Amino acid sequence: MISEVLERFLKYVKIDTQSQDDASCFPSTEKQKNLALVLADELSQLGAQNVFFDEAYGYVYAVIPATDSGRNTDVLGFIAHMDTSPDVSGKDVKPNVIEDYNGEDILLNEQENIVLHVSEFPEIRSYIGKTLVVTDGTTLLGADDKAGVAEIMTMTAYLLSHPEVEHGKIVVAFTPDEEVGAGVEHFDIARFGADFAYTVDGGELGELEYENFNAASAVITVNGVSVHPGSAKNKMKNANRIAMEFNAMLPQNQVPECTDGYEGFFHLTDMHGDIEKATLHYLIREHDSRIFAQRKELVLSLADKLNEKYGAGTVIADVKDSYYNMKEKIVPQFSFLVDNAVAAMKELDIKPLIRPARGGTDGAALSFMELPCPNLCTGGHNFHSRFEYICVESMEQIVQLLIKLACG
Repeated sequence: MISEVLERFLKYVKIDTQSQDDASCFPSTEKQKNLALVLADELSQLGAQNVFFDEAYGYVYAVIPATDSGRNTDVLGFIAHMDTSPDVSGKDVKPNVIEDYNGEDILLNEQENIVLHVSEFPEIRSYIGKTLVVTDGTTLLGADDKAGVAEIMTMTAYLLSHPEVEHGKIVVAFTPDEEVGAGVEHFDIARFGADFAYTVDGGELGELEYENFNAASAVITVNGVSVHPGSAKNKMKNANRIAMEFNAMLPQNQVPECTDGYEGFFHLTDMHGDIEKATLHYLIREHDSRIFAQRKELVLSLADKLNEKYGAGTVIADVKDSYYNMKEKIVPQFSFLVDNAVAAMKELDIKPLIRPARGGTDGAALSFMELPCPNLCTGGHNFHSRFEYICVESMEQIVQLLIKLACG
């Protein structure tokens, strides 16, 4: 018999909610509202109170009323995002449920010979005998973060159908555009009504994050001069070559593929150009705020050096902050949120895996909006990838974790 959380998850991943980088509207894609409407309708049918679908911005808010009036009046919230990453298509997702996984390579798509190789993703062997959900190899799965959505919705359904279970007031919300860094741009904290919350947007079972990268973006614009190559000596400034020179001046081992844990990086995400103009787009990431400032300064100083070499205005560096390390807001005043999550995991025989988030969540931005939000696991792996998968038993345990936190 299919579990309740799996049933919801399979329904949600089939709704295309892919967000879009550099869009001029919010949310960045209207199709995200399709899932928002489904969730709002489900919440109303479940009996949630104050269900609100924000028609303009696509947010969904709801209240699970308290069943114990004598409880502390602090309100706990749970948040997940509805959009999926622009990195891989989220259209026509075809999830495949594999029962009693045998630990071998998984043929995702026979026609296109797409295989999830255990040699490339060895952690999958820890799920031998479990039930997995994978893709057909042509799209991502969308566990990031529709697993979080399904888990929160299943928790909500349980609490609303079991009024004998004592808990205080609980609020839930679902956001658009998290994957493009704008998830809480129009989030209504007053309407949400929580004193503190958890985002449910992490990875494998037990993962718990209360610190994340400080983040910035950098756009490097190189202005060149095009001259016929036959008479170009001392005249041509090839923007493409100068752009390559800029990239070569950055620390070559401080890139995502060479770093982990607390190690920061410069990530070249996009490049295009010709002789007259070239652009480079970077993500700058660092946990330590002092080193974060140094990374941004390095980008600006390299542009200055190239301008000294090639002339003023040749290289223009535009650096903008994106989000900051939520640790500054959670520790020490709200460290009890982390302690509570660890205690709940241990009660459920879940091994806590406290790690620094090598990315950002809605919770990072919300923490700096005075709503502290550590991040909880969803049970998924290989996010933003056609090799994404999730363990159903992990999802079921996470639902129990959310219930325990709600009733703690």
